Amino acid sequence: MTRPFRAAIFCLLFQTLMPLAASAQGANVSFGGGLQQDTSAPVEVTADNLAVNQKDGTALYTGNVVIVQGDMRLAAPRVLVIFSEDQNKIQRMEATGGVVLVSGEEAAEAERADYNIEDGLVVMSGDVLLTQGQSALTSERMVVNLDTGTAQMTGRVKTVIRQEEGQ
Repeated sequence: MTRPFRAAIFCLLFQTLMPLAASAQGANVSFGGGLQQDTSAPVEVTADNLAVNQKDGTALYTGNVVIVQGDMRLAAPRVLVIFSEDQNKIQRMEATGGVVLVSGEEAAEAERADYNIEDGLVVMSGDVLLTQGQSALTSERMVVNLDTGTAQMTGRVKTVIRQEEGQ
């Protein structure tokens, strides 16, 4: 690699990463390729086990839990579903034990994810890893806004940009 080419790559990376470095508290990124999720779409849940508690309006799914809503898919070992007071719709979901969230071509992993369906927000926490094509971002916390298709990452954000071979 020639020196001018290295300098050009360095300048490009510096310009790309400077907004992230300038915001040490966090980074804004697109999620799902800017895909806007229909938070009113039906929610489909499959799992190995289900325990329903009608007193507190919850359902606990365990074992290979997969939740699908529109183009979004969430997988985890354990998901607690909390229903509205009248128990006719899902208010929020708490996924724990290692969570994978896939939307379009992007995927995110974390220890935990809390999905507030009414607000259209997914809060992922604990060793968050977001992959976008060949690039990856890590942080301690990521808030995904499904209505806008954006995410805010906070807590020591790190970005890895992989170059394609032959360029």
